[in-house]
Amino acid sequence: MTDFSIEKSINGPVIGLDEVGRGPLAGPVVSCGCYFSNYDDLESEIPITDSKKHTAKQREKLFLFFKKLQKEKKLQYYLGYASVEEIDKINILEATKLSMKRVIDKFNFENPHLIIDGNFSLNYQNEKSIIGGDKKSLSIASASIIAKVHRDRLMSILDSKFTFYDWKKNAGYGTKKHIDAIHKHGVTQFHRKSFEPIKSLLKK
Repeated sequence: MTDFSIEKSINGPVIGLDEVGRGPLAGPVVSCGCYFSNYDDLESEIPITDSKKHTAKQREKLFLFFKKLQKEKKLQYYLGYASVEEIDKINILEATKLSMKRVIDKFNFENPHLIIDGNFSLNYQNEKSIIGGDKKSLSIASASIIAKVHRDRLMSILDSKFTFYDWKKNAGYGTKKHIDAIHKHGVTQFHRKSFEPIKSLLKK
């Protein structure tokens, strides 16, 4: 069940962290961190069961709800990015960690408790990695949805400049249409040069 059980078991402020965009062939990796100021009032209000099963329309609706909570000072959230250049230079896992650290730096907390979706460490004093965390924690699930909406919007903007690759629909993932377009039209500055099949194509 997706609720605030994990957050409630921790004393002090808890930031739920998640990322979007580790797998695509193009675009940055985007992380988000969410801190809710009151769990009891909001637990029944946030209509998330599995953040990955929401449609784009549902995510946009939830995003507007989160903006409302932000305005009411019930939610703080920040975003962090790692660029294609950084992904190619330090690898996708390290770039993901970097984007998350950029999120944490934006919160004005001395020693926040971090709950991270996944099974890796950011080497902070108070942190807990949770596999499938977006199905268990509302903070993580909310971060997942906000990051997804932002990244999809960004890829839609890039799609208007690079129309061949269908980024508005595939968000940079390696669909057949996207890979066919790479073969036909080449590689852009927004493609990850360390990812296959791009890496092999550039060697030819």
